[in-house]
Amino acid sequence: MKDLSQKRCVPCEGGMPALTPQQAATLAETLSPEWQVATDSKSLSREFRFKDFYRTMSFVNALAHIANIEDHHPDLEVGYNHCRVRYSTHAIQGLSENDFICAAKLDKLPLN
Repeated sequence: MKDLSQKRCVPCEGGMPALTPQQAATLAETLSPEWQVATDSKSLSREFRFKDFYRTMSFVNALAHIANIEDHHPDLEVGYNHCRVRYSTHAIQGLSENDFICAAKLDKLPLN
């Protein structure tokens, strides 16, 4: 399987099926173990922890840049020293490969 961080997201306007739980589990194995597929296999999430607000916001800005380039946007919860990221492809009400591509790109960001 090609490194997901090297792939690009494809437009998704619906009309395609969400990944099956088996497909989601297989793709999740390519990510860092902190990523969690929801029990209903409809979302992918991870919490990132940082030393301070500046580092948290630097990460959020880098994440926003990736999201805009890929045109695939997560739901975020941001606090002083943490950012919770949740991916789901809303158009299909579940997970698509795009969610895992973006997660793989986040795995490549430096977290110091």
